[in-house]
Amino acid sequence: MLATPVNNHALLYVLVIMLAIQNAARDESARTADAEVRQLYARHAVALHGYVARFCPDRASADDIVQETFIRAWRHLPQLGADGRPVRPWLFRVARNLLIDADRAARSRPATVQAESVEEGCDDTGLEQVLNRQLVADALRQLSPAHRAVLVEVFYGGDSVTRAARQLGIPHGTARSRLHYALQALRGQLDAHEAAGC
Repeated sequence: MLATPVNNHALLYVLVIMLAIQNAARDESARTADAEVRQLYARHAVALHGYVARFCPDRASADDIVQETFIRAWRHLPQLGADGRPVRPWLFRVARNLLIDADRAARSRPATVQAESVEEGCDDTGLEQVLNRQLVADALRQLSPAHRAVLVEVFYGGDSVTRAARQLGIPHGTARSRLHYALQALRGQLDAHEAAGC
């Protein structure tokens, strides 16, 4: 998979905004914050830009979302390092929220050109639903294959637990148990992802 090149001007922009907002003498804590943001950018910018670019109409929009994400990271540096949790999920959650906000803002503006009618049977679900689906798909991938199989058979296949057990060749009680633990694990992952957001 090719890495999406990241505009280095975006890092410069983030640093300039940081300095403008800071509006204080450069002391040791400011240099530390500058170094931390540079490290965050070096570690996560390419992956974050690749994620954001999938949902943006152009590169400039993606650059804006990434820049704003790192500005928010800079503002929350003390909290990000305080509890020892990984920073990348927090960055992706912030970017996701910014994408949703940008989509809502774009939809709230009056249309200047008459949009073509949506074909019968097509569903314009919006960016938020697409991102939510991706979030659930990522959480499903974290489950064990046995738990995921039961969950998929019951909820996506529309089967009963009894039929899913027959399909998978496992006892009914095992299928019920796996379904219970799969739902519990899925709920835990989604709650953890929600807690990682800002």
